[in-house]
Amino acid sequence: MSDEQTPTPGRADAGGPESDGPQPEPIRFFGTTWVHHDGGYALRRAGVAVGSLALAAAGAVVLRFAFQGLEIAAVGPFVGILVVAGFAICSALAFRRTWDGFVRRPGAPGAGAADTSGQSLMLIGFIGSLLAYFCRSLVEAPGERLHRAEYAAARERHERRRGTRTGNPAARKPKSPKRPRNRH
Repeated sequence: MSDEQTPTPGRADAGGPESDGPQPEPIRFFGTTWVHHDGGYALRRAGVAVGSLALAAAGAVVLRFAFQGLEIAAVGPFVGILVVAGFAICSALAFRRTWDGFVRRPGAPGAGAADTSGQSLMLIGFIGSLLAYFCRSLVEAPGERLHRAEYAAARERHERRRGTRTGNPAARKPKSPKRPRNRH
C-alpha cells in the first residue's frame, strides 16, 4: 500500500465510510479533531492558548535573567540596546513567519536555503512564535483554515474523478478499427 492509502492511526475517520477518499491531515496537538470540532477540540484549543502564553512568559523571564547577566558584566548600554533590539526584531520576524505558516504552505521547492537561514531567527525569536500560536488558537486551531481549504479541495477533486468514472468501462462501445491505407 502506498502512503496515501495507508490509514494513519489516530485519525478520526480512518477506516470509516469516507475512507475511500482523501483523508484529513492531522494538525499538531489537534490530530483530526479540527474536521468536525469533536474529541475535545475546544479544550485542546484552550490548552494550546494557555500553554503557548505560559511558555512565552517563561521565555521572557529567562531572557530577563540573561539581560541581568549582561548588566552584571557591565558591558555597557550599547550592547544592552543591541540585545533588546535583536530579540525584538527576531521575535517580530518569528511571529510573522509562524503566522504565514498558518495561512499558506511554507516555501517553494527552491526555498531550502531561505528556510535554513530563517531557523536561527525562529530560535532567537521563539517568543514571537509562541505568541503567534496563542493569537491563532484564540480563533481556530493553528493552521486549521489552510488544512480545511486543502481538504475541501481534495474531496471535491475526488468526487469529480469518481463522478466521471461512472459506468462499466469494459462495456463501452469499442472504437472502430483503423483501416490500412492503400499504398500504390
